[in-house]
Amino acid sequence: WCYAQHPDLHFVMPLATAKTGAFVEALRARRYPQLPVTLFEGQSRRVMAAADVVLLASGTATLEAMLLKKPMVVGYKVSTLTYWLAKALVNIPYFSLPNLLAGERLVAEFIQDELQVEPMGRALLGLLVDTTQQHALHEQFTLIHHRLRQSASHTAAQAISGLLKGAH
Repeated sequence: WCYAQHPDLHFVMPLATAKTGAFVEALRARRYPQLPVTLFEGQSRRVMAAADVVLLASGTATLEAMLLKKPMVVGYKVSTLTYWLAKALVNIPYFSLPNLLAGERLVAEFIQDELQVEPMGRALLGLLVDTTQQHALHEQFTLIHHRLRQSASHTAAQAISGLLKGAH
């Protein structure tokens, strides 16, 4: 969908294994032969760092993309039973780590039935062309990064202090 809107795009995709790469390449060749995509095995951080915007599944990859200050769109889909159980047990307004850490919606999230090509594509292309939004996200991600580093330093200092007190 994004390529149909902007044929000048080039896609990059990190892969966990060569087997995954063979599957993705076969799918691309069969269904989207004109799609310009470059596959990289085991280089997710480098691929994210090189990307202008990132589409990813929720999880620790969202934290990594946030620490790289990359604008992102996040999607996640689980079995219907798992979704409803989680929804009943946990009441959180967001599911992506950047939004949870910020306490507000910074990045677009698509879960379950919201996981549709066109709305996600619109969100991605919006990020790609809206430099104001890119800069705002960069600033927010930088603030969160600093907060995380301060918390880590404080926690480490408390642990060391506790060890030193125990040594006396």
